[in-house]
Formats: sequence, C-alpha cells, structure tokens
Amino acid sequence: MAGARKVVIMGAGGRDFHDFNVVFRGDPAVSVVAFTAAQIPGIDDRTYPPSLAGPLYPGGIPIRPETALAGIVRDEDVDEVVFAYSDLSHEDVMHRASIALAAGASFTLLGPRATMLRAERPVVAVCAVRTGCGKSQTSRRIGRILLDAGLSVALVRHPMPYGDLERMRVQRFSTLADIDAARPTVEEREEYEAPVRAGMVMYAGVDYGEILERAQAEADVLVWDGGNNDLPFYVPDLHVTVVDPLRPGHELAFHPGEANVRLADVVVVNKVDSAPPAAVDLVVANVRSVNPGAAIVRAASPVRLEPGPPLAGARVLVVEDGPTVTHGGMPFGAGTVAAREAGAGTLVDPRPYAVGSLADTFSRYPAVGPVLPAMGYSDAQLAELAATIDAVDCDVVVAGTPIDLARLIATRHPVRRVTYELEELGEPALAQLLGPVIELAGRRPVSRS
Repeated sequence: MAGARKVVIMGAGGRDFHDFNVVFRGDPAVSVVAFTAAQIPGIDDRTYPPSLAGPLYPGGIPIRPETALAGIVRDEDVDEVVFAYSDLSHEDVMHRASIALAAGASFTLLGPRATMLRAERPVVAVCAVRTGCGKSQTSRRIGRILLDAGLSVALVRHPMPYGDLERMRVQRFSTLADIDAARPTVEEREEYEAPVRAGMVMYAGVDYGEILERAQAEADVLVWDGGNNDLPFYVPDLHVTVVDPLRPGHELAFHPGEANVRLADVVVVNKVDSAPPAAVDLVVANVRSVNPGAAIVRAASPVRLEPGPPLAGARVLVVEDGPTVTHGGMPFGAGTVAAREAGAGTLVDPRPYAVGSLADTFSRYPAVGPVLPAMGYSDAQLAELAATIDAVDCDVVVAGTPIDLARLIATRHPVRRVTYELEELGEPALAQLLGPVIELAGRRPVSRS
C-alpha cells in the first residue's frame, strides 16, 4: 500500500474494530498500521486477524498498548490518529490528542454519519453519558415492552471482543448454554445473561455489518445496547440516553456522552430514588440546555436481595460490577446500596486481601470504595477473584454484579445476589414513547422461511 495515508486507531477492543471495518477496511488509500488498546486488561499485544482485516492486510494488524502510541507515530511516520473508544472526560480525550499532535500526527474523531449502519428493521438505541448509569436495565425494560407488544426482539450489544477475534466475529445467544459455550468474560456475562433469561436473542461480536444482516433477518425490531457511553453503531429510529444524577454534571463533561445527550429523542433520568433532588434538577437542566426537545423519563432502579443469610449487623463483602467502579468512576454500585438498606454492620474493605491482578486494579483505580470489582477477563483473573473473596474475613458476600456469581466461582462464604430493574416514575413512560416504533415494526413483518 505504497503512498497510502498511514493511520493508527486508538481503541479498547470495540469501536476501534467497528470503525476500521466500516471506514477503512476496503480503502487502498489508507494503511492502518496499528490499533492501540486501553481500559481492558490483556487486550493488547494481539493481532487483528487477516480474515477480519481483509485482503489489504494479509498479515493482519498489530494491537499495541496505548502507552506505545507516540513511538508508533514517530517510527511509522503516521499521518493520522483516530480516537475510537468511550467514557473519557473531554479533558482526557484532549490529553490523548496532545500526544498524537506532539508526535506529528493529526487527531480525528469519526462521526455518526461515517460509522452508523442503516438497518432494514426499526432500531431503538440505548446509550448513556457514563458507564454504570443503568443502560442495561433500560435496554431490558425496552425489550420487555416490545416483547409484550408481540414483537420478536434482537438485542445487539456493543462489542466486548476480549477473546479469539475470529471465533467471536458473529455471536448469537438464545440460551444460557449458548453463553456458557462461548467461555465469556464476567463482563460479557453481565450483559448477556439477563436479556436471554427474559426471552430476547442476543447478538454481539466483531463485525457489526454481518451481525446486522443476521439480526434483522430474524427479528421485528433491534435494540442497540451501547457499551460505556458510546454512540450507536446502527442508525436509530429512537435514540434513548440514560443519565445519572449520582454524577451530576458528567452528562456534559464526557466523550461521547454529551453527544448522546444532544442526539437523544428520549433521556432517562435514572436513580431518582437515591439521588438528591437538587442533583436530579441539575441534570435535567443540563439536558434541557443542550436538547430542549428530548422527552424526559424519570426512573428508579430499586435493588432487591435474593434470599440468604441476614445482613443486619453482619460483616459484608460487596462485589460490584467491574466497569462501573473502575473506568466508570463510581466508588460503589447496587451491591453497596442493597447491603446498606439491609442493615449491614460493616462493609469489609477487600483491598488488604486482593490477589494478583485484583491488587493491580485497586492501584490503577484508587477511587474505588471498599468494594471488590468483579474482574474476570480470563480464567486466571476469575481464579484471583475467587481467591480474594475467600481470603476476606466476612460473614456474607453481597454480589451486585448482574450475573449469578455463584454459577462461576465456588467460595467458602454464603452469597446473596442483588437484582435491579428499571421502573419509570410518572409520565411519559417508555411504553408511550415506543408506540411509533411498535407501529413501524408491525408494518414491516419479518420474512421467515
């Protein structure tokens, strides 16, 4: 590809691959010399394989640590760095831009018109302003409304391709056995299991053009379930953005969360039952300041503890959703809320007991509170998670991660699981706002052989 413009794509094992597939894969005027990886442990020092990269890349494309970016730009004489991951503050995005610029390259953000694919079926996109806002339970609530309307639903999840990229090209899950067979990470299970239990078909993977063809062939409507606070990969007929009044101001301070607020047809203000009223008012005012036409839905995500040993006065270890308390920046999550509501005597700090990479996680994210992130990006890390839990001196483990943790690891401690679902408060309700999508889907039946 002599004379081609040299590009590096900065990513985190998700949008980076999508942007390449849609914008660069077949363009002989561009040579993508590397991806860089961040946020997720163990996803660098791999290769984007030739079968996915296409005939212009017979050797595939190397995936390097983001810390190597400046050296790659200089050594490869790179012309352009494309930023392609999510849930960074505007300031942090510009720090990365400064690294690229200082090394001599241009710095680019690809927009929705360049990267969104158009579906033949109606699409409801569920996005957020930060990770941990309540996007997953909002997607499940929307999926349930569509199922109750008699529609078949395919929930397409933002990529989490942390394993064998060729094997993960297109993934379809309709049973828990399908999920188990894929040997997913804890983070993948957190997103896949609950929708499948609810009767939705789940799609995910690496090539979202192929995924779209498969999903729209079997479903009346697609629900795009975004990762972190990323933009949709598919053009939505209804764009829903979830905001979090426990982090007021973040809706206008993070990339691309602010873009999602500005694009939204519907803004779900979640956690209004646990956030201070002044914080809820501030978030609503900020939304109105940039998107006055969006419908505002107020909602709660009340926590429910499954049966188990009493927590009143007990020494409790709380295991929380990993992304929420790491790069999501929340010091605690649903598990902590449930433990406190149940009268836990002490929340035991797991940091002195952390084993292996779990200790590294606490060092990397010092803002994490006295909770244990449910890290499990490999079998080894899952074993470290189990060893850390066993080492903690506690009476009960409260698992705030959306999965059934006891299915994955054995521990000497009793485990009480926390569940939570979205509940709208007042009007407008999501069912009302989904009416036009339901009508559109009903006019465009799926052709099934």
